[in-house]
Amino acid sequence: MIDVDGYRPNVGIVLLNGDGRLFWARRVNRDGWQFPQGGMRSDETPLEAMFRELQEETGLAPEHVEVVGSTRGWLRYRLPNRYVRHHQRPTCIGQKQVWFLLRLVGGEDALKLDACDKPEFDLWRWVDFWYPAAHVVNFKRGVYERALRQFAPLVESLLSMQIGAPPVRDTQGPGKGRAAA
Repeated sequence: MIDVDGYRPNVGIVLLNGDGRLFWARRVNRDGWQFPQGGMRSDETPLEAMFRELQEETGLAPEHVEVVGSTRGWLRYRLPNRYVRHHQRPTCIGQKQVWFLLRLVGGEDALKLDACDKPEFDLWRWVDFWYPAAHVVNFKRGVYERALRQFAPLVESLLSMQIGAPPVRDTQGPGKGRAAA
């Protein structure tokens, strides 16, 4: 299901533990780490898609989590040209996502990365709140930062803690900027 602008509807999941740290998982047979996410089916609401993806990718059921919030509207990212399948119609140029902030209410032992036939992840860990925005694959960083900016006040209020400011993003890229003196 791709919209008229070429974006595939998708949901993203930010899973929070009681210490304010976030679930961060490594893609199977890859170096990339990311939050759980996945495409929506045409007959699903974003909430239904989120619970399906949560179960498929983490093994968690609705009773293991509390939905704390979701992003306002769609957050979009474009795929780098090398990932666009130009021969397919309609052509998907990126993802539009609704992100959900979930708090783990069950124990970590409920996490099962092999809950489905084709696991998405093979390893996971808890990371500091802003870590994913600086360490996900480059083309997703803007969406991760926008979602986390929306969720930061919710987490601070829920856990009575200060998260701090997001890291400053290097917009220059490698090999750009000033040379050392």
